[in-house]
Amino acid sequence: MATREPRIFFKETRLNFEPTSSAYIVDVQLPSITSSSKNKRQANNSARSPDDDDTLRTKSCATASAIYYRQHYQFPKSFLWRVLENNSILSLRTADICREDTTSDANLILNFHFPSAIRPSCIALSDPPDHDALAVYVLDEVGQLYTLFLRPDSFRKRAFVESGVGDSCKIFIVNALQSFKTPFRLIAVNCDRLIVTLTDGGHIRLDKNNSHTAPQPPWKETFYNAKGWVQGFKSILSSRGDYDPTASTAVIESDFGLDDASFLFTICLDHRLRIWNLNSGQILGAMDLLNATREPNEIGKWRIDPTHLNLIRIIGRVQGKRLCMTYSPVGSGEFKFWELKSDDSVSVNIRDVHDDSHFIPLPPLGSDVWTLADFRVAEHYSTGHLQIWLLWKNNIAYRIQELTSPLVDLPTRWQTSWRSVYSDTTIPSAPVSGPSDPVDTNERWLELILSPGRFTLSTLEAALSAYQRAIGDVDNKAHSSNQSIAESICSAITSTSALSQASSGALEYERFRASSEAQWRKFYRILIEIDKPRGEALALAYEPMSELPWVICADSISTIRRCSKLEQICYNPKTRNVEPSDLSSLIITGQNFVEGFSDSMLQICQSVLRVELFEATSKTDQERIQFFSDKAGFWRQISDEDCAQVTDVLGSNFNVVTSNVYQQMLATLNETWSPKHPTEYPLTEIGRRVMVKATEDVADLQWNVCFSQLILLVHMEFEFDRPEDALHNRVNIGAVYRSLLQSLGRLHLIRWLANARLPALLSRAEIANSFSSTTSVKRSVEDDKFNTVLEDCIGHLLGMTSLSPGHSLMIGSTITKLITNLCAPDSDIELLPHYIQCALLVRDRADLAIELTPFSNQDPFPVYIQGRVALALRDYSSAAMYFKKAAYGMSLPHANPGRHSSGLLDDSEWNLLFNGMPRYYAHIVALYEKCRAYSYVVDFARLALQFINKKTENGDLLRVEVQSRLFSGATAISRFELAHSTLIAMKDRALQHSSLRILIQKMCDNLHNAELVQLSFPGLQGAVDEILAQKCQDTVDVITGIPYHQILYSWRIKRNDYRGAAAILLDRIQKLRQLGEGDQFTSEDILDTAITRQYLMLINVLSCVDQKQAWITAEESPPLTSAGSGARVVGKRKVVTLADIRKEYQDELDRIAAIQNNQFGFTADDEMEIL
Repeated sequence: MATREPRIFFKETRLNFEPTSSAYIVDVQLPSITSSSKNKRQANNSARSPDDDDTLRTKSCATASAIYYRQHYQFPKSFLWRVLENNSILSLRTADICREDTTSDANLILNFHFPSAIRPSCIALSDPPDHDALAVYVLDEVGQLYTLFLRPDSFRKRAFVESGVGDSCKIFIVNALQSFKTPFRLIAVNCDRLIVTLTDGGHIRLDKNNSHTAPQPPWKETFYNAKGWVQGFKSILSSRGDYDPTASTAVIESDFGLDDASFLFTICLDHRLRIWNLNSGQILGAMDLLNATREPNEIGKWRIDPTHLNLIRIIGRVQGKRLCMTYSPVGSGEFKFWELKSDDSVSVNIRDVHDDSHFIPLPPLGSDVWTLADFRVAEHYSTGHLQIWLLWKNNIAYRIQELTSPLVDLPTRWQTSWRSVYSDTTIPSAPVSGPSDPVDTNERWLELILSPGRFTLSTLEAALSAYQRAIGDVDNKAHSSNQSIAESICSAITSTSALSQASSGALEYERFRASSEAQWRKFYRILIEIDKPRGEALALAYEPMSELPWVICADSISTIRRCSKLEQICYNPKTRNVEPSDLSSLIITGQNFVEGFSDSMLQICQSVLRVELFEATSKTDQERIQFFSDKAGFWRQISDEDCAQVTDVLGSNFNVVTSNVYQQMLATLNETWSPKHPTEYPLTEIGRRVMVKATEDVADLQWNVCFSQLILLVHMEFEFDRPEDALHNRVNIGAVYRSLLQSLGRLHLIRWLANARLPALLSRAEIANSFSSTTSVKRSVEDDKFNTVLEDCIGHLLGMTSLSPGHSLMIGSTITKLITNLCAPDSDIELLPHYIQCALLVRDRADLAIELTPFSNQDPFPVYIQGRVALALRDYSSAAMYFKKAAYGMSLPHANPGRHSSGLLDDSEWNLLFNGMPRYYAHIVALYEKCRAYSYVVDFARLALQFINKKTENGDLLRVEVQSRLFSGATAISRFELAHSTLIAMKDRALQHSSLRILIQKMCDNLHNAELVQLSFPGLQGAVDEILAQKCQDTVDVITGIPYHQILYSWRIKRNDYRGAAAILLDRIQKLRQLGEGDQFTSEDILDTAITRQYLMLINVLSCVDQKQAWITAEESPPLTSAGSGARVVGKRKVVTLADIRKEYQDELDRIAAIQNNQFGFTADDEMEIL
């Protein structure tokens, strides 16, 4: 018997059952036709405390689960069912990795709520050959048989389930179960026949009644018993509810590919295999499970425990011939292989294939006791070899083993050819924080706990509730609705620590940090303990067409894929390798060497590595290696024992390390794959999640290998006794160093993409399918889908490819090929950071896009995108720097990258790029204008105008557009001289005049009157005068409003238009009189009013011209009775001379004096008496 642990050949990828959006969950309440729907289980459930430690297991962890594969239709093909909440809910969802290109994804999770408890061992599924549907059969505790008929649209459209649940659900009361019979197992032969095994050893055959006549029940019941009616009745009376030895604990049906044939194979508790003819109800044969002869007194020793469900499998595609694999769980356990043949529908010939061999499974090594919980066997499509999968359990831990062998070679390969699956059950190490850490303790812990896919929300809430009870904070709710889970956890943690002062008065930061660290570790231990039961394995599933095994756990699911070459080296230490190669020695030695580094040393090495990855350098390869060694300084902490461990494996002078070995290593890190049709079968949502998680696992492993090899390379280069023994004398270490840096850079990017999450709102179709049309549902944050950036940006590039007809999809191998190709430096999948940044900018996630800046190169378009990122973050100065740096390259016509921007740039914007410098800067101007950064609008608009010349295509139109933006920007930031010069340069008269009005309005509104008067406005002075005159004419309130009259007066005085200035003064005098505000005193002098001042100014202005020209024209003032009537009365025009104005001025003075002396009339027609 072999004692060596099987070689790891497969890798497990674990996913949570938590949906990406709560909108995908559909709850369906099923009816009941019995009065005893409320049972003891529900009564006991209601009495339990909501803070019970088993609450999470009850709500989230399944008691039974499996995957059913349809036989007649392709998509959806795989259906996962789970029994939840004390056997009261049956949850159904699809579990396909890929789909056909013409079909849509089926993402809904249907939770059927049963009035009575479900029997977990009495759930069966079937698919009709003439309907694209799924039939689900469920027996509950009160003997009701539920039939759920679900079409694919039931998993796509919520309304389809809610509107048609009445027709899709039918209930039948099994009469035989209403008395003293207890169901044991339920299987579906097809949609028209069900088999219920009983604890008394009997069977109930349920045949569907397709006559549709009203008096007939939907199912016809037929009872069979291996012992006959009399013995069966006696056993029932004597057993009093115990299991009869003839009860069938494992049942399977096969028709051998024959028409009208149906054979039932049962493994009974008495350790016997029985074959039934379902059509006649007769037993065709019975034998011991191990084909051995038992003495009557030994039969009790070979009794099988009723909890064993998975003891028999039947495979085969040849008509009339099948292979049966059975397992005896008694003792150490043993398998048997039986050849089954049938030439008709009434007989079966059975033969022990290897009657002289004992197929005893080998449990995983160690002192733990392992139990075989499930197994699967399949026949390989192309080779016909058997592929056997075993599921071992030890409490909540499990292991998977696999064997591939021809049937004839099975006895020789059974002991030596087993392969195992690597299960990453290691608990993520808690982060170590120190007083010099740049990252806060809370942030470091939240990064670990909230890592995508690590813990579910319900697990975090349960851990928070348990932590609050542990610290005595029972009054606070675990998680309030107005707080995120991260905020709730931080609030609970920080409530136990306080920043205190020492006796010297200094704040004790280190004590506060240590206290917070201790509380975080306490919470993390609680979280790990609560999370452990979620990983308990319940079933093993395997479908030959896809060649993809699944392990269904209580609250998670794991898919098993083939390991890459690098994974096989890392997961199989030398003890598992018969002939360890130099390549495996180099890789494993590098990992062991770095494992001895302290956390602080690893942080220093990684910081130096970031400089090497993201900063440009002019150093030679040797200088870069020397720089890394000097800055990292890990040689200071390396002991002689560490160095001896390296030389013991690689030789005294590292003789094992050669150029050939490094070429093999780099080739192992660069496994590429280029199928002809890479995305013929697009991934489903669960397929994308599997791909992202597997990519994260492979990227982490490859990054650790590359990092350890980089450290080991630097160590070996400077570890020599004689110069001629140096590593660079026989190995091109510079090329190796550059190749490792290239791989590390890509892997670093992939790891970031796989960990960064962003909410992706549901599409219109998904919203329509995920919410009921009959009820109004208010969407919350939890209804949003949260995807990784990797899934959003390159998920469409990943898919399955088909092989020739008759071959399987080999999904497990294809997943490995896809992710190793994605991580390879020479991959055909381009991971261009600037395109990813474009996608993030479209989603308004500039905060994530800025983190990709170090990965971007210095080509023009990537530099331009960095400017867009900085612009979105309102870092306008940095954006201007990037835009100017990319200007030359972005203006060359031959540098067009193909117009890929994830929707960031539209066609009009693309037309401005790679089309000359003026148009590029015009595009930048438009970007800044959208952000209202007008100072940068001005700067880039001036740059654009500088490059417009006669050779510029449509230069005049472009100049007009840029001038308009320049003028708008200049006026917005009150740079009126620049706006004035831009206005003068405009050749479009219509635009010039409209801009002139804007400029005058803007300057007057902001009280830049003196600057307006000083501006020259060549060729536009008449227009300015006309605009101001119109403003004066439209102005009614000349006291508190904008002083347009004073502005126009100053404008005309500045340009020696004294008569025009006098005219506007006279107009203001008339409007002051109409307002009745002209008699207000402006000083202690009673004669100093607003009107008298205007008269003085008017007299002074007209005195400045020749006496013959000292006249103006004016309109007569309207009569006082018409003032305020609402209509403007236009008086006659008349000539007003300087003498007339002086006379009016004197009359105004006399009028004011008379008023002050109380000499005024009482009515409008009374004349004042002037003394």
